[in-house]
Amino acid sequence: MPHASTPAVPDRPASYVISLRPAGEHATLARAAAAHGLELIALSPWRIVHRDDDATRAALATALAAPLAIFTSPPAVAAASALMPLTAAGLRLAVGAGSCAALRAAGVADAVAPEREDSEGLLAMPQLATGEVRGRTVGLVTAPGGRGRIAAELATRGARVVRADVYVREPLPLDAEQVARLLATGDAPLLLPLTSGEALQRVLDALPAAAAQRLRTARVVAASERLAELARDAGFAQARAAHSPRPEALLMAALADS
Repeated sequence: MPHASTPAVPDRPASYVISLRPAGEHATLARAAAAHGLELIALSPWRIVHRDDDATRAALATALAAPLAIFTSPPAVAAASALMPLTAAGLRLAVGAGSCAALRAAGVADAVAPEREDSEGLLAMPQLATGEVRGRTVGLVTAPGGRGRIAAELATRGARVVRADVYVREPLPLDAEQVARLLATGDAPLLLPLTSGEALQRVLDALPAAAAQRLRTARVVAASERLAELARDAGFAQARAAHSPRPEALLMAALADS
């Protein structure tokens, strides 16, 4: 009696997911990728380092004392809450749902985020209209670089912006093993959830030419149209914006395009 044939096992998955998240922050996206039979290639251009010094504490205390304080990311919430309690009388705004959830977990029950989870969505909130912020102090809890439009636009609207840079992005060399994995993907489709233009540019600049060329074949689903346009300008032929900036949601949008 002939034996049933055993299905061939592919040498690699049908698609790979490229993560540009900071070092140590790939787990959520890796789980989402694995749930769909995909492998993750982690190309971290930096790691998150919390600041813990007197100058940062003083800047944060001033920002939190403002009638309104904005948190630009979950790492900003984490770094700030490690320095001092975030609960106070002032209004707390978050750029996105992730930052808002982090604020609520830190005890800020009335934190608010815009429906459109990016700088443009935040600046469109009625709480930040010119008539609301003119002549008022607004705290901005963030990191050096990125989200520059928020401070500039609020200043244009007449607000006095008090900035607290509570963490930094410390550059890292790309992991050689992960770069080798990228080069070994052959012609398998690549999916790139994109949430940071700076991360993308750093990775492209750091990759060997062949690896950068391979990465540019990835299908990009970006957190905003601005980022999608940036990807197209950087040489990605397939790039579009999605409705959520969360990496796992971007992955789901990319898979829906497949």
